[in-house]
Amino acid sequence: MEPILATENNPVLYLIPCTLGDNPPMEVLPLTIRKTIEPLTHFIVENEKEARRFIKRIAPQKKQDELVLFPLNKFSDPMELQTYLAPMEKGLSMGLLSDAGCPGIADPGAVMVKRAHAKNFIVKPLVGPSSILLAMMASGMNGQSFAFNGYLPIDKQERSRAIKRLEKHSGDYDQTQAFIETPYRNEQLLNDFIKTLSPTTQLSIACDLTLPTEWVKSAPIKQWKKIKVDLQKRPAIFLFHKELAI
Repeated sequence: MEPILATENNPVLYLIPCTLGDNPPMEVLPLTIRKTIEPLTHFIVENEKEARRFIKRIAPQKKQDELVLFPLNKFSDPMELQTYLAPMEKGLSMGLLSDAGCPGIADPGAVMVKRAHAKNFIVKPLVGPSSILLAMMASGMNGQSFAFNGYLPIDKQERSRAIKRLEKHSGDYDQTQAFIETPYRNEQLLNDFIKTLSPTTQLSIACDLTLPTEWVKSAPIKQWKKIKVDLQKRPAIFLFHKELAI
C-alpha cells in the first residue's frame, strides 16, 4: 500500500505506529511506515529523543537536523498545542508518533487528531502493533464487546470497588474488560485480581508483546494462584471476563 499523496492544498496527518519494544522496527512494522516517514520533516512526538532514535532506525539516510519535532505529553503547554498543526496550514504533511504502539490509543495524540479533523485535514492511520488489540486477540475472550479501562485507582479500597463493579458489568453485558498498569506495579495488580475476582472469572495477561520474551496466558482466577510468572518491569495488558449472569 502506497502512502496517500499529499498536495499543497491537501496535507495529511499520518498516524504512525511504533514498535512496542526494542526489537528491529521492520520485524513488526510494514514497509508503508518507512515510505511514509522518508519524505516527512515535521512530526508531533511524545518523546523527542525516542522519536529521533525511531526515525533513524526506520530511515537511516534521513538527516536528523532537518527534523522539526513538536513535543506532545503531559508537560505540553495547551496554548502551544494550538500551533502544532501550523505546518499543515502551509501545505506540509506531518507525522504523529507515539512512544509505543498506535497514536491516539491510550496515548495523548488523540487531541491532535481531533484538531486535524476540526481543520478538515486528511487523517491517515497506518497499520502497526497495538498491545491492546494483540492482547485481546490472544485472550480467547469476547472480542465482540470489550472495554479498555486504562489504569485502576491506586487506593486499595477504590481499586477493589472498581474491580468488583467492572466484573459485574462484564457478567451482565458479556463484555471483556482490559487494563494497563505501570510495569513495576504489575505483580500488585495481579494479586489484587486474584483476591477480588470470582474464582471462575477468566483472567488473561499478555506481556512483552511482539518481543522475544513475549508471554501470554489465560486461565480462571482459581488457577492463577498456582501460576508462577515474573511480571515486574515488563509492559503488560490485563484482561478479564466473567460469564453471563443467568
